Amino acid sequence: MKQNNYLEIKKINIMPRLPLEGSIDLTYRCNNNCRHCWLCIPADSEEKKKEMSFREIGKIVGEAKKMGCRQWSISGGEPMLRPDFCEIFDHITSNSRGYSLNTNGTMISPKIARLMKRAGIKMVAIYGATAEVHDHITRNPGSFDATIRGFSYLKEAGANFIVQIIPMRDNYHQLEKMVGLAQSLSKHYRIGAAWLYLSACGDAERNKEISRQRLDAKDVVEVDKPDLSYEEWSDKSYGGNCLKKGKAGHFFSECISARRNFHIDPYGGMSFCCFIKDPVFRYDLRDGDFKECWEKFIPSLSRQIEATAEYEEHCAFCESRKDCRWCPSYAYLEHGRFGAKIDYLCEVARENKKFKEEWQAKHRRYFRIAGMTMQLDSDIAFNDNTFHPKFKMFETNAPGEDMIHIKHHFSLPDLDGKELGVEVYRKAPWAIYKKGDSWIYIGISPSGGDKNIHRVAVFNREHTRAKIYNDKNENFENGGLHSLTLFSSDQVLLARILADREGCYIHSCGVDFDGKGFLFVGHSEAGKSTMARLLKNKAKILCDDRMIVRRHTGGFKIYGTWSHGDVPDVSADSAPLNAIFFLEKSKENRIIPVENKKEITKRLLACLIKPFVTVDWWEKSLGLLERIAGEVPCYVLRFDKSGDVVKLLEDI
Repeated sequence: MKQNNYLEIKKINIMPRLPLEGSIDLTYRCNNNCRHCWLCIPADSEEKKKEMSFREIGKIVGEAKKMGCRQWSISGGEPMLRPDFCEIFDHITSNSRGYSLNTNGTMISPKIARLMKRAGIKMVAIYGATAEVHDHITRNPGSFDATIRGFSYLKEAGANFIVQIIPMRDNYHQLEKMVGLAQSLSKHYRIGAAWLYLSACGDAERNKEISRQRLDAKDVVEVDKPDLSYEEWSDKSYGGNCLKKGKAGHFFSECISARRNFHIDPYGGMSFCCFIKDPVFRYDLRDGDFKECWEKFIPSLSRQIEATAEYEEHCAFCESRKDCRWCPSYAYLEHGRFGAKIDYLCEVARENKKFKEEWQAKHRRYFRIAGMTMQLDSDIAFNDNTFHPKFKMFETNAPGEDMIHIKHHFSLPDLDGKELGVEVYRKAPWAIYKKGDSWIYIGISPSGGDKNIHRVAVFNREHTRAKIYNDKNENFENGGLHSLTLFSSDQVLLARILADREGCYIHSCGVDFDGKGFLFVGHSEAGKSTMARLLKNKAKILCDDRMIVRRHTGGFKIYGTWSHGDVPDVSADSAPLNAIFFLEKSKENRIIPVENKKEITKRLLACLIKPFVTVDWWEKSLGLLERIAGEVPCYVLRFDKSGDVVKLLEDI
């Protein structure tokens, strides 16, 4: 292949901020219906002779490392068919921070198993729960027993692994048993690709068999249920599909400009996608170098193929485009044309869309508080009684501009051997770790003898997106929950988030008094609930125990919360903050102005609700309290229970 026969597009920059991730096929992938090579390529075949040598692979790994590649995915065909697999595996894993390996497991030896103890992701495929079904799929008698033997070697060596179930029409009746087998072999299993793409070789008989093995569209969605939360995040963060509904342009342009992955075939051909087989789209690393391919050749492909009229007619403006798994590469494998429609995927898209609509209705809820909208997704369906009735005041039916995303799972992740980062806090009920841009909260018991983990929460840096893993589902199913996070209180999250929004959570009672917001500040027993009862017929109670204050154009507002005390009246409404009263029980009713800003700040600080405190949170919160002290009239409110204090407040 001529190395300089490509268009250089200088404006396109695919160099990412994050490390590169490379995938490499060590042996030929035949793309038959089993999607793995089962010794079907003779050792003296031309394909075998053309495969890269260990030295060539080592050179490529070194060049990629210099460009920032820190993660490798090793597959094939079956990578262990290489006689020098151990040397290749050792070299790749020694020059990367992480790796993943796909294998059918038949060629795992005790030596290989010991080598696979290195931390990384090892996925071993099964194609049936019995030898009869498994060997029928692989068309290799004895492959089931060989795979089970490979599992035993991994266990003996103490190497963790994931069992990967490959669903097809001829083994789908055993899916439940395959899951059971997987669970008996490992703590971890996953369902592999739920639909099969056609072979790049174009052999009609082979592709006919692949088509026959495809699951019905409804079963595809059942096996590989869409993760709506993840898809929405991915679409927002990375742009989603390389070609979206209503967009033509050039095939692969968005895919190339956004991604940080690359693929290398057994012969040194590099491209941006493992499904791209055409030599025109592959750079010969034997004749060039990694840097030139990554910086020049791959960007040039983004303008290589213009979207066709066929694509515009069928897929570009299709209503199901967002729910479709269509890709130009799949279209080429299916029909030999990048813009061709794939009828099978149209069926899958319709089932996908139907599933998402039903899931969203049952598994998603929105709640709005202090101008923020909390989106709750749950593995278990919500019902009318899941949360305490007080949340009805805050429930809404649509997302807002300022979103907080929470996803509830109901099993704990396996943390054995996992690097959690740096421990920055430990006091029951939480041990908190910082790892990269993530915060990891581990729910621990106040009892020193209880070593069990009760909850795991993983937040992004801003705490606006969380995955919360709960150790049991009984409380959720019993209903009447008093927090959306399922923590002891939602203020653990909200107090943290508010600092970034010029807001804070304060121990206080808040009321809307004829359009004026009054905030009554004090700790427990200071009289917050008493004040709410005295004002109940004169003002709108927003909450009697915990209130939110946020800065807005022209001043500050107070917002009601669901964290009430003795008075259950709550409201999602807000009011402009006109006065702050520091409560003191007394035998007299008297309002005393407080002019000293430092004293006001100190009093507010004493009643500020604090989450896990970081330097940036502290600086933002302290600065906010100082601004409140400088702008809002503040008073000491001495009062008895007679109710005479109401007249004084009316005069204010």
